[in-house]
Amino acid sequence: MVPVWLAMIGLAWWGYEAHIEPAVIAGSVLVVGLLSNAFAWMLGLIAMVPVIGPLVVKALSVGFIWLLNGVGYLVALVAIKRGYSKDVLTYRGLTIALIVGIVIGFILGRLL
Repeated sequence: MVPVWLAMIGLAWWGYEAHIEPAVIAGSVLVVGLLSNAFAWMLGLIAMVPVIGPLVVKALSVGFIWLLNGVGYLVALVAIKRGYSKDVLTYRGLTIALIVGIVIGFILGRLL
């Protein structure tokens, strides 16, 4: 899977440098990652880290986090179309901080 990941990263970087539409790049990476099971391999690699790895994988697979992130992207899309791009940047930063906090809290709650 390492060559698949290197190819995905390399082609995404090349697409960015060639000014290809970001949605096309993201969709291509998503399709290749799902068809090759590269994302599952990466989660398996993370799960191999003793003690914390399985907890991180469990926290990342919680549906609430995916739902929160998805709603954040939809709200950001609407806000950008209305001209609030600066506010979206702040909002997305807060959302990422919240998700990281939830994951850290989940891990600490399981360890303690």
